[in-house]
Amino acid sequence: MKRLQSSLGLLLPILLVLLIAAWPLVTSQASDRESAFTILKAITLAASLNILLGYTGYVSFGHIVFFGLGGYVGFYLVAVQNWPLVPAMLVGGLASGLLAFLLGKAILQLRGAYFALATIGVNEAVRAFINNFQPFGGPIGLTMNFKVYQQYGGAMQALQMAFYLMVLLTLIVVIVSHRVRVSKFGLGLLAIREDEDAAEVMGVVAPAAKTWAFVLSAIFPGILGALFFFKNGSVEPHDAFPLAASIEAIVMIMLGGYGTVIGPVVGGLGFQWARGFLLTNRFFKNIQLTVTGMLLLVIVLFIPAGAIGWLRHRFPKTRRVLQ
Repeated sequence: MKRLQSSLGLLLPILLVLLIAAWPLVTSQASDRESAFTILKAITLAASLNILLGYTGYVSFGHIVFFGLGGYVGFYLVAVQNWPLVPAMLVGGLASGLLAFLLGKAILQLRGAYFALATIGVNEAVRAFINNFQPFGGPIGLTMNFKVYQQYGGAMQALQMAFYLMVLLTLIVVIVSHRVRVSKFGLGLLAIREDEDAAEVMGVVAPAAKTWAFVLSAIFPGILGALFFFKNGSVEPHDAFPLAASIEAIVMIMLGGYGTVIGPVVGGLGFQWARGFLLTNRFFKNIQLTVTGMLLLVIVLFIPAGAIGWLRHRFPKTRRVLQ
């Protein structure tokens, strides 16, 4: 019975991701493909951060640092060293995971606001380093030579390939998030979220568990960054380390339901739809970040468990499929 419920809990978020992916294939519109790519990118960031924030309760405001670092490493390997895209993406993810492992030994000893502030400092420090690192282009960044896309069949075929890789990456993140949540490792993380001291008394090795959760949550943004900047054709410090993107990822997790597998999928989809509306509205387009902050405040005050948490509480029978 538990295995069936676990399978149902994974099936629904996978179906939602596949529906988003199918949308541009049905319409055959390039604009819809770009919109779907943006939504899947947001879901991937939120789902990866949820492994740390949702499962351990550690709030990272600078998690976008792994997106930027992985993006720079992967882009450099493709654009300068002429690596194939997929290996470059994997190395970008590993670079982000290594940074998380090294940082985790230090900043995960902090808790609450101290940890959150430390992650902001890390993001700004890495951005300052990249801004002065000449092999990565310094403040002007790197630009892709158009000839690189020829080995993928041209720019249009490269864009199409990037979209399919985005779909695959999102599915992998969702599956990994689910496997972590239902595993013994995930139960230890949830115990840390509820009471870290009590979890250690019960036998959870909190420092190691938190570190590996941090590493796992960092690898996927690194892979995503390499794919995203390959698709864009350029990378700059300003675009690679936007602090607002970390805040938006937190909003997506809280909106959908932190600590759940489907929550970041629902939150990412809902937030990107709302963001698209705000950016195209004449009145709200210049204050969309203000609206985002207000939305986070409303969620924390009135529906702290998010949309999925509210449904699970209001309709207990949905818990078997909403995990």
